[in-house]
Amino acid sequence: MRLSEQIVGVSAAHRRMLTQLERIAATEAPALIEGETGSGKELAARVIHYGGLRSARPFVPVNCGALPETLIESELFGHERGAFTDARHARTGLVAEANGGTLFLDEVDALSSKAQVTLLRFLQDQRYRPLGTARELTSDVRVIAATNRPLAALVAQGGFRADLMYRLKILHLVLPPLRERVEDIDLLAAHFIDRFSAKYGLPAKTLSSPELQWLRSQPWHGNVRELENWVHREFLMGGGIPLRSPQAVARAEAAPLAEDWDDSGFMRFQLAKAEAVRLFEQDYLQRALRQAEGNVTRAAQMVGKERRAFGKLLKKHGIERGPAWDGPDPA
Repeated sequence: MRLSEQIVGVSAAHRRMLTQLERIAATEAPALIEGETGSGKELAARVIHYGGLRSARPFVPVNCGALPETLIESELFGHERGAFTDARHARTGLVAEANGGTLFLDEVDALSSKAQVTLLRFLQDQRYRPLGTARELTSDVRVIAATNRPLAALVAQGGFRADLMYRLKILHLVLPPLRERVEDIDLLAAHFIDRFSAKYGLPAKTLSSPELQWLRSQPWHGNVRELENWVHREFLMGGGIPLRSPQAVARAEAAPLAEDWDDSGFMRFQLAKAEAVRLFEQDYLQRALRQAEGNVTRAAQMVGKERRAFGKLLKKHGIERGPAWDGPDPA
């Protein structure tokens, strides 16, 4: 599969990224991928692997932030039986599993000082010793590392070894955030809708201009992952209709803007509370309506509300009645 078919987009930033990915995939040198959370670092690493000479060999991802410091050497290089407490069986490490392929070190900035030394020693000649043995082994792996914090800044702060950074950063790719790829939002949203439609066997929908305008106006602090999760939620909670109705979209234009978030990407309390209430009401009403098979009167009785009040809530959230809708709401 071509790289352009795996990573969706048409923006200038996207095209530059594709060009860099193709060049990195054509080599076998270590590479460092930097980018904000949710910008697609693991996907980029997979594209490099499967677009390169090692595509027929394993791609082994490792979340460095999830590795306990006491077990890092064991996880990476394996151990013999009895090498340490609870080592009841010999175990092959991830480096051996990735032999001939690619070892992807996600969140490499989370490695402790000891782990950084261990990794640096392996990168120098790809030789290692499983814990509990004196025999030296080799593994032919391509190492791709990723971080959401610039390593150069961490080195300057004393939080990361400069020599390890230079080993990892022979090839360097910085992924653009979604706010620099606004032209790609339409395609990404449609791509996710098609994926969820196929996954759940539910009908898809073509996005309207107001809906697309609303999507483009959002800050998407969580980047592509946040967009994907949002489409996923709307697709499922809407019963196969992935985005809200035009009425709801019009209301959403008053949704939180960039200034409603603090510098760490955290939403202001009142706005976060209002959004939580909105999501609860929308979910609750949709489930009640589905349980009542689209009958508004029955759904209102189920939840203990008057039919008129229930109908107003449906209108407020842009929720359409089902096929069993039982007439207009009272004026």
